[in-house]
Parts: sequence; structure tokens; C-alpha cells
Amino acid sequence: MPGDFFWENEPENVITDNEIIIHTKPYTDFWQRTHYGFSRDNGHCLLTYTDADFLLEVKTRFNAKEQYDQCGLFVRIDKDNWIKESTEFETENHYRLGSVVTNLGFSDWATIDIEKPVNEVWYRIQSKNGLRDFLLEFSDDPGIWRQLRITHLHKATERIAIGIYACSPMNSSFVAKFSEFRIDSSTWK
Repeated sequence: MPGDFFWENEPENVITDNEIIIHTKPYTDFWQRTHYGFSRDNGHCLLTYTDADFLLEVKTRFNAKEQYDQCGLFVRIDKDNWIKESTEFETENHYRLGSVVTNLGFSDWATIDIEKPVNEVWYRIQSKNGLRDFLLEFSDDPGIWRQLRITHLHKATERIAIGIYACSPMNSSFVAKFSEFRIDSSTWK
């Protein structure tokens, strides 16, 4: 992992040559206003800056415990403009693969229901058009990527923070493990 990474809301963590382990804190989340009416910007992120279109990829392993426990990839301009891609725990047999895009202080939530236990997922985000457009993909079989969504961040920026995240919006904590982390130039055509 390059030395220019930094924590937003640093959790208890362990970083080795092959893995990053995050222990989430309770009542941590990223969400802005829409539907629920509240704002939270206290989830855990390990980020680095880029000023060029990128490919960001990671393998996650997790044992979520409480509703909305989540971990995955994060793209951030500021608290009002960001993207997260993850799997969220609902119940022992129901998960949601999803993404949240927050533009100008309002979050959306796009999901796919998964009616079986899940504890390992690959995520990939690529950008194009000068850090404005984003392709979000996922995989349960490395090398076979499926599109989750294409989206846009409205706020123009010359650099953007990218990396991993985890949070526990309810009164819980869980362990998220990240491996095979990769940042490269975007290949999105």
C-alpha cells in the first residue's frame, strides 16, 4: 500500500502486507438527508488522492452482525459529494448489494436483494471524463464482473479521494477484511 493513504474517522485497524482489517465502531455511516432526514459522515475510510481517471478494485470478506453493517469501496470529494459501493447486511439470510451516490448533499440508494448469506464480494469502480463519470461493478467470481450502475458526480474537481470503507450504522461492530487491493489507470471504454 502506498504511503500517501490517510484515514477519515480512523477505526481500530490492522494493516499487513496482504490485508487491511477494520473493526467498525457503532453508529458510523455515510448518508446525507434523503428519506431518513439525517446526515452522517462518520464511517471509516482509508483513502488516497488521484487526479487522473482510475480503476479501483478490492476483495472484501466480512461477518456482518447488525442491519446495515457494510464495507466496500469509497470515492469522495467532500461530505456532500461521494460514492460508496458495498453489500449491506439486512438479516441472516437477506443482504443488499448496493451503492449510494451523494450529489450536492443528497444521497440516493440503489440495491439488488440477495436472498442468501454472503461474506465475500469483489468490488470495482472506474472513472472517465476527468473524474466525473463512474462505472460500479461487482463480482463473486474474480474476473467475471457485472455492472451495478453508471453514475455521475455533479461537483467538478481536479482530484478525488478513493479507497476502502466500512461502517456500522446501528449499535454494532463487525470486522471487515480487505485484500487484493488495486489502483490503476481506468480501462473503461
